[in-house]
Amino acid sequence: MHARFYAPSLSGSATTVDLDPEEAHHLVHVLRLGVGAEVLVFDGRGHQARARVERITRRATTLAILEPAAAAPERLVRVTLAQAVLKGDRMDEVIRETAMMGVSTIVPVVSARTVVPWRTAAGEGQRARWDRLAVSGAKQCGRAVVPSIGRAATLTDVLLAPLPAARLVLVEPAHGEMTSAHLPDLAQRARGGGAVVLIGPEGGWTAAEVAEACRAGFEPWSLGPMTLRADAVPLVALGVLYHEWESASRTVPSSGGA
Repeated sequence: MHARFYAPSLSGSATTVDLDPEEAHHLVHVLRLGVGAEVLVFDGRGHQARARVERITRRATTLAILEPAAAAPERLVRVTLAQAVLKGDRMDEVIRETAMMGVSTIVPVVSARTVVPWRTAAGEGQRARWDRLAVSGAKQCGRAVVPSIGRAATLTDVLLAPLPAARLVLVEPAHGEMTSAHLPDLAQRARGGGAVVLIGPEGGWTAAEVAEACRAGFEPWSLGPMTLRADAVPLVALGVLYHEWESASRTVPSSGGA
């Protein structure tokens, strides 16, 4: 298996590409690769190529592009994860691991019960960190697409934005429960325009927030009676959704792109 490197400046017509300092450090000092080593390089927008290390200097690490290379296929349903910001390093893990699972966009949400202050969640340094973690997740799983990380938003901001037709808000069972039998129906709406999934913070959504989301066209859905760690919830939810929706897509004739 070839090592993979992220180069957003890669273009279809390029014959060479320079790695940024962080990726160059990883190639030279962590993996200890040298001139002549063959690697994979991807642009984060779906393109990947086989390349050879051509030059290593103090100023630049240059790769010669050899030929296009296939990357891991993208999910059939484009999912936007609107995730309430979790405390500590839990949000970091959610960003990296949901990037590995195939989400298209992640929007950090500051909700009524979010513990992390707005100034922290909305800071440029935090967003840059989350961008790096999304790249890390894509590198790990073989994707050539890096999920976009939106700016921190309030729940109301998210609900007022243009949204896909398939909308789910994850809630405790007391707020209502959708069984998995309904998910294939949502898949038909999601296949053409994608889906958005709202997931709350450690303390969950308030009743008022659930009501606001439902007025905006979201359908409440629960993972059942067991209490999961907040950082495990999006992974379990996405696993269920992708399984149900991709199974449904294999049995329903396609009417357009995913």
